[in-house]
Amino acid sequence: MTNSGAQGDAPAAVWPAPRSHRGRVPALRWWIAAVLFASTVINYTDRQTLSLLAPFLKVRYRWNNTDYANIIVAFRIAYAIGQALFGRMMDRLGTKRGLSLTVLGYSIVSILTPVARGLYSFMGIRFLLGAAESANWPGATKAVSEWFPRQERALATAFFDSGSSIGAAIAPILVLPIYFHWGLGPAFVVPGILGLFWLILWRRVYFLPQDHPRIGGDELRMILAETGEESTAGRAGMNWRQLLRLPQTWGTILVRALSDPVFFFVADWFPIYLVAKGISLKTGVYFIWIPFVATDLGNLLGGWASGGLIRMGFAVGAARKTIVAIGAAGIALLIPTIFTANLGVLTALFAVACFSYGLYTTIVNVLPTDLFYSESVASVSGLSGSGAAICTVVVFELAGRVSDARAAMGTHRFDPLMILAGIIPLVGLAMVLLLVRNTDATEKGLVRKI
Repeated sequence: MTNSGAQGDAPAAVWPAPRSHRGRVPALRWWIAAVLFASTVINYTDRQTLSLLAPFLKVRYRWNNTDYANIIVAFRIAYAIGQALFGRMMDRLGTKRGLSLTVLGYSIVSILTPVARGLYSFMGIRFLLGAAESANWPGATKAVSEWFPRQERALATAFFDSGSSIGAAIAPILVLPIYFHWGLGPAFVVPGILGLFWLILWRRVYFLPQDHPRIGGDELRMILAETGEESTAGRAGMNWRQLLRLPQTWGTILVRALSDPVFFFVADWFPIYLVAKGISLKTGVYFIWIPFVATDLGNLLGGWASGGLIRMGFAVGAARKTIVAIGAAGIALLIPTIFTANLGVLTALFAVACFSYGLYTTIVNVLPTDLFYSESVASVSGLSGSGAAICTVVVFELAGRVSDARAAMGTHRFDPLMILAGIIPLVGLAMVLLLVRNTDATEKGLVRKI
């Protein structure tokens, strides 16, 4: 594997010498995945704070939906730029240093959010938060490529990715009571402090497998049997120009660009959507978490089922594409939400659609590790995240402008957006089928066989 010193992930002094392996931890790779999961939970709790408080902030600062959309777009623009840049940085600095910097950055920005006093200052703060948070997915994806064999990568990816919906589900339970009791400042500060506690844990527990003092010999041999062989061949990571010449790269970018905006729309606009449907947030708060938990279940089932298909003899590509197809079909159930304002029916439809999105997005996030070698994983993940963020900016601008333009239509103001959200993952499925395949680049060893 790549030398740990070059990656910036050398063991800290608090651990005994790497070769001693004293105090071995069984299945250590899954404890690493749990720490990545915790990072994603905190990441999403941070970013959900604004959407949860949006109905109150809109009244306080007299924002319309277009104003609110512009604040979210500021976050997404920074996220789009940061994913590509920091994904590349992650491949150069290493997973440990890269994720340390990103979590420190977004925790500080979250803590400083209460200094914002209006539309433009909120836009500035959210821009900084988007830049800081953008490296979480490339970093976590790279960590999975370093610690897990192929048959486990989908489940490991699903595990850490499920932190997004858990974070979104926890956020209203944590943030709204803090806001109602202590006000705006503590509601933003508390999630930021959680990130600082996570950072202490991360610095103590994460090393590359061959450098980790707590890994057992059998687990190390199992991991290096695949990942070690890939990295010791002297392979250098490809630059962006080289990567963008490959259809596999474009397939990875497009499928994520045509799926992430769906979840981000649900996550950032769901409270406002419920209010537009005539549903009180005091009633809806007990239902807001259900679609996010459904997403988690889809994440985990998608990862488990995909790995199961591989163990049954399916090719990696066939296993991944099967789950994507099932997920895309289920997300289309967002379209019938336009016909009802019943909270129970809406919740059920969103739950099934979000469960299906969980199936879908697990495969989307694991594709960089399936197709590319460790030296390029974070770069490709970052490029796909940038594509997703750009598409999300477009969707959010539409959300603000379309909902304001259709304000007189009451409960139907979001209808065109719900139809769009149900359709675009099907286009993403088409991109996977067309572009994610074995090509001449596979034969040349530039990408992995799928």
